[in-house]
Amino acid sequence: MYFIDEICSWKPSDLSESAEKEIILQEIHQHGETLLLRSHALAHMTATAMVLNRERNKILMVHHNIFDTWACVGGHADGMTDLCAVARKEVAEETGLVHLQQCVDGIASLDILQVAAHLKNGNYVPNHLHLNATYVFFAEEKDALRIKPDENSAVAWIAVSELDSHTKEKEFLNVYHKILKRFF
Repeated sequence: MYFIDEICSWKPSDLSESAEKEIILQEIHQHGETLLLRSHALAHMTATAMVLNRERNKILMVHHNIFDTWACVGGHADGMTDLCAVARKEVAEETGLVHLQQCVDGIASLDILQVAAHLKNGNYVPNHLHLNATYVFFAEEKDALRIKPDENSAVAWIAVSELDSHTKEKEFLNVYHKILKRFF
């Protein structure tokens, strides 16, 4: 299974990343492909795309409707075994961008993210975990952007220097800063 091989080959850089990788692999061992589905309510696989401009001084972000914060684009695997393809699909759906160049081979960060209970389309979604793989891409700032109104209220290139003032989710910020520090 592609996503399992990719997670197995990902190299953690510290003890916290090693511990989270081990937990994700244990969950995969115990639950298998059901983790690719949202119906596995406690935890499921997701993929995030950190999209940078060529100068690496801006990040493409969406203003998330449910959590009222700016975030990188991401989404649920929904049965797909290629998590990088999930990240690319989410960028296309949520921003309109289709011309992406992967700038970090494979997974850039593997994290367990806590998701607070919320309402989505009138349905209650309980607290759960996203077993998340983040991929890093380059895109052109000049390419046309569009919002996806059922998920976000804005799409914009945010200066890396302004990231902390735009993103309310400390857990996401930690991931973004970790990737930027590691690769750029």
